[in-house]
Amino acid sequence: MTRTNWAAITAVVLALLFAGAATVASAGREDSPRASATPTADSAEAGFARDMAVHHQQAVEMSFLVRDSTDDEEVRRLAYDIANTQANQRGMLLGWLDMWKLPKISTDQEPMDWMAKDGDHTDMDGMEGMDHGAHEVRDGSLMPGMATRTELDALRTAKGEKAEILYLQLMTDHHKGGVTMARGCAELCEVDTERALAEGMVTAQQSELGLMTDLLKARGAKPRD
Repeated sequence: MTRTNWAAITAVVLALLFAGAATVASAGREDSPRASATPTADSAEAGFARDMAVHHQQAVEMSFLVRDSTDDEEVRRLAYDIANTQANQRGMLLGWLDMWKLPKISTDQEPMDWMAKDGDHTDMDGMEGMDHGAHEVRDGSLMPGMATRTELDALRTAKGEKAEILYLQLMTDHHKGGVTMARGCAELCEVDTERALAEGMVTAQQSELGLMTDLLKARGAKPRD
């Protein structure tokens, strides 16, 4: 296993363990979600939890698709790590919404509205250049980095190296969007445990972005513009 591969896997594991430990340790603290003022349905905390749960679900779906489309152990290992990590994080996010007695689906808010301040979208300079205002909601792509239905259909039918390259390109876009959203929560969320999880996501997904660039290069490809 390459040094880059080990670094990426280590970052994912540490981020997940840190987030889980923070959640457990906070149960009896005064600043825990249970003890603090419960976030409202239109808060950054609730919006991030809802939107990132949807975002993560697509990453899990894409990872299972490529797992069944290639025999390459490096890509399958990466896909397994992403699916496992993001499924666990998704469970944490939905668990907080249950704890706060807030809906998992918002009928009166558009995706990413939680990143707005005073009616204007938060300045996200340095966040991969992908703020909500720059994202075009189309063909099932609701948030920055999400694949379209057409792209998912292409991934379902691709096989071998073609599937590997498409997955790595789509997941690179997906991680860049996820980093944007996680940085938004790190800036706006006031619940310590949720902010810690978001910061862990940034670290882990940035590490995986480097690994995916290397895997694409080994296949004579590169991330999409």
